[in-house]
Amino acid sequence: MAELAPPIVMPGDTAPDLSLASTSGGTVTLSAFRNERHVLLAFFPLAFTSTCTEEVCSFSEDFDQFMGKGVEVLPISVDATPSLKAYKKAYSLKVDLLSDFKRVASRAYGVLNEAKFYSNRSYFLIDKAGIVQWVHTEDHNGVHRTTADLMEQIDKLNV
Repeated sequence: MAELAPPIVMPGDTAPDLSLASTSGGTVTLSAFRNERHVLLAFFPLAFTSTCTEEVCSFSEDFDQFMGKGVEVLPISVDATPSLKAYKKAYSLKVDLLSDFKRVASRAYGVLNEAKFYSNRSYFLIDKAGIVQWVHTEDHNGVHRTTADLMEQIDKLNV
């Protein structure tokens, strides 16, 4: 796989705001969580693919762990909202999914794979003040961080 360019949003940066359509039927705006909850943005390539399904299902299965740590998990893909709604239903997901169909958020965070026109698997952990505390982009989209990996980073926020 070709070397990936690093995301343009790095730890210490103020997280670029985003407003994306959600499988809940509304729009989710990142800044709405400011001073309320930490946020984990989890960009994933495409719904209904094996690694993405494994990852998103783990977000759903471990939903209570994330919520217990005061973290809102926002999985984001470039799939259209109707596709994401079908995906959520097919796997009985607790977590809402966000559609970056126009690739605005993926470009703002520097994770859009322009050649394939989907996002590289990337994570941005944002604290309650809206500051990016941790960033990780997988070297290969066929792997993902485990809940334990993510909790290790989240625990650093709650020290």
